[in-house]
Amino acid sequence: MKSIIKYSICLIFASLVMSCNYLDIIPDNIPTLDDAFANRYTAEQYLATCYWGLPKAAGWDQNPAFLGSMEIIMNPNFRTSGGMRHALGEDNPTSPVINYWGSTATAIRSLYAGIRECNTFLDNIGRVQDLKSDERDRMIAEVKTIKAWMHFYLITYYGPICPLRESTPINTSTTGIRVYREKIDDCFAYVLELLEEVIASDALPDRITNRTTELGRFTQAVPYALKARVLTYWASDLFNGNTDYSTFRDHKGEPFFNQVKDPSRWSLAAEACKKAIEVCLANDIRLYQVEDYMQTKPMSDTTLLINTLRSAVSDQQNTNVELIFGNTGYPCGSNVQRHCLPRFEAGSAANATSRLAVPLHIVDLFYSSNGLPLEDDQGWLENDKYNTRFETLRVGDDMHRYVIQPGEVTSQVNFDRELRFYAALGFDRGKWYGNHYNNEPNNDAEAMFPMARFSEFSNRVANNEYNPTGYWPKKLVNLNTRWRDANELTYLSYPYPDMRFADLLLLAAETINESTPGDDNVAVNPEVYSYVDMVRERAGLEGIVETYQKYAIADKKNKPMTKGGMREIIRRERKVELSLEGQDYWDQKRWKTAHIELNRNIQGWNVTAEDPSPSAYYVPTTIYTKRFTLRDYFAPIPESDLINNPQLVQNPGW
Repeated sequence: MKSIIKYSICLIFASLVMSCNYLDIIPDNIPTLDDAFANRYTAEQYLATCYWGLPKAAGWDQNPAFLGSMEIIMNPNFRTSGGMRHALGEDNPTSPVINYWGSTATAIRSLYAGIRECNTFLDNIGRVQDLKSDERDRMIAEVKTIKAWMHFYLITYYGPICPLRESTPINTSTTGIRVYREKIDDCFAYVLELLEEVIASDALPDRITNRTTELGRFTQAVPYALKARVLTYWASDLFNGNTDYSTFRDHKGEPFFNQVKDPSRWSLAAEACKKAIEVCLANDIRLYQVEDYMQTKPMSDTTLLINTLRSAVSDQQNTNVELIFGNTGYPCGSNVQRHCLPRFEAGSAANATSRLAVPLHIVDLFYSSNGLPLEDDQGWLENDKYNTRFETLRVGDDMHRYVIQPGEVTSQVNFDRELRFYAALGFDRGKWYGNHYNNEPNNDAEAMFPMARFSEFSNRVANNEYNPTGYWPKKLVNLNTRWRDANELTYLSYPYPDMRFADLLLLAAETINESTPGDDNVAVNPEVYSYVDMVRERAGLEGIVETYQKYAIADKKNKPMTKGGMREIIRRERKVELSLEGQDYWDQKRWKTAHIELNRNIQGWNVTAEDPSPSAYYVPTTIYTKRFTLRDYFAPIPESDLINNPQLVQNPGW
């Protein structure tokens, strides 16, 4: 089998034609089913189109979560892109900006079209004569997992959906194919039913052994991890006892959302998370550690850990032990990385655009060097250091030589931070190891750094290509993407991490904590600490209880001792560990905190200034104002689909 992301031109074309409406039956101008399932080779090609139909995570106009919570923004010259319009609350049912329900665009394809292809595959794979039974069973398990994933994505984005359990007969009338949206619990139950069938079949391989031809196909860990995520979402506030939607009712006049919270769902999710972790570890999927990073030059422990933390997200699929599933159908290549890179010298190629930037509220999010939120760290509360963090400038010193250029001035907020801060973010005068032909020195303290003030080479490539905040999403740049010379930039693509092991560990911590009987003041189940501390230890931090006892202000020292306190800690840990990966968008929605957290001014430094003083460059400057209302928890159903199928009900507020 060719690589799973390489498939025939005719089937790609067929897929695009099929995307016009999720209720289409058999489109014209595609190979017949007899051709598609004539033999093993054509069946494998059809399998590839099923994979290709998965949502495209590595694209701001394809993934609503990429920019959705404004962890990353585009500069104002590109505010009309679909991703920015969605982030700024400019969606609408007449012409939805990111439309996975019934899109006619080639960039975003209806997931219902993909589900229909999965159904067609499942109906016809039994016709292939030259497939061994274990090969057929594996393909069926893969397609059922894809089908479950697509249904789940639609649920998270739209709420109640119309599950397509079976293929629609070719001769069905227009009236006959009109479907209703189903209750949210029934939608989740169907996804879980599919995943249970896959798990019970035991048909997926433990790991990919043929990395030349099969890299990108599902392994046994994927349905277990996806089940853990699905159950966690089903237990979360958005989908569990959501009384905000008491008047949102189906065709029978019954609420789409269950109106009484079911706490037992957290226990189901916790067990699923623990089982998924067990399966991952048995199959060598684990946290990416310093020994996994292949260094080519001697470097300090600081730089080694920073590069390790970067690689846990952006390493190649065949060497990233943390990756449960990465989207190879739309990998993170030049399409993203060129916009995340600064220029390191005046002659650097203009194709490093710096178009994507990180706002100051994300800069603020990361922990102190002690491993605490800045507002909880007694060291940052002393001498008014926290309150003046954006106003005070400091000169780089020997203690910070691996992360900030000695002798250069930058903001106080860039000093004394945990190493995930420096792994995730590039900034003015902050060290950036790698990604340049002259940036892997024998002494890593001599690594290059962006010079980002106005008229400096990292500030602006062209009038419309520049970083609007002064912070780059370094985390999304593969360490082997680099300039070969001053004008040639080459990219090493990697699969965007839809699911990685650290995410699963923190889901386990959350679900075990929430399933602990009692109110928010009950003691924490010690299991919770173990999962959180695994992630923190990899980042070079002490355990959460020890950290709070040693470094927190007096009234926060016991925060990790209660269920409610640990809820806040776990949520912050997810925001830090999974920053810039799009998970926070879905988390804030399922926690029902988005309407609180996502109404804010989006700020960066004043990148039009040359003077580094607190009254010039280092001035928090508003770039956008983000609004998020209750209606934005779910995207609008396109009006064209409501017209074609009057049985559909629009989401509240649209």
